[in-house]
Amino acid sequence: MKFTKMHGCGNDYIYVDGARERIPEEERPELVRRLSDRHFGIGGDGVIFIQPSDIADFEMQMYNADGSRAEMCGNGIRCVAKYVYDKGLTDQERITVASCGKVKELELFVERAGAGDRGAVARVRVNMGSPVLAPEEIPVKAAGESAVDEPILVDGTEYRMTCVSMGNPHAVIFMEGVGGLALEQIGPKFETHERFPRRTNTEFVEVRDRRHVFMRVWERGTGETLACGTGCCATAVACVLTGKTDRRVTVKLLGGELVIRWDRERDLVYMTGPATTVFEGEIDL
Repeated sequence: MKFTKMHGCGNDYIYVDGARERIPEEERPELVRRLSDRHFGIGGDGVIFIQPSDIADFEMQMYNADGSRAEMCGNGIRCVAKYVYDKGLTDQERITVASCGKVKELELFVERAGAGDRGAVARVRVNMGSPVLAPEEIPVKAAGESAVDEPILVDGTEYRMTCVSMGNPHAVIFMEGVGGLALEQIGPKFETHERFPRRTNTEFVEVRDRRHVFMRVWERGTGETLACGTGCCATAVACVLTGKTDRRVTVKLLGGELVIRWDRERDLVYMTGPATTVFEGEIDL
């Protein structure tokens, strides 16, 4: 099977052209676990299959490293855009990509060496759609119409969380000392907390000023990753809802930076960031 290893701010996945590499869906979870293993496989935060689509230009089917399906990946969808353009599957600099039935619009920023050079995608801006705040749609168990700055007890400590879905569930926790947080200990306890029926991604966020925050993330089914695009979007929304930042914010991650803007008038979240190809290869299945 041919594959391409790519990352967005260090959030790395194995990308497979599903139209050419026909892997039955029932075989994918085990294959994903094997390929994602950083010691015995290729290594990555999961695998993304790029498929034809009836409702968009392309479809991405995303699997976490543990073989579970995920609804959306902000860093992953930017890399899908780079993959399809750089490999000549499209010549358009504005495309649509579907994931779990939801279609996202993407603008590709192509770098060219000179006139006549087709170039390669360096950055991508994604219209991530409207944030979902209704608890039953995220989902999170909460009594009100939203879960904003709401207390949650985890391992005997009370935290304040703001919950947002950007196609997948997020719990944003504002706190100091994020850099020294023992995420491998606290992350799983948030992920599997009884208040999250489908588990959750958890963002631990330190506000630097009105336009800059620092974030670490624990992703369900994977663990700590160097970046999470949907998590950055959820963080930006949570920042605005709690009055901590402006509507445009740069989110610093362990693997780089993403720029997020929440257009409140249109209720749309835009994410802009890099997409990078690491290497290509072929593996015997």
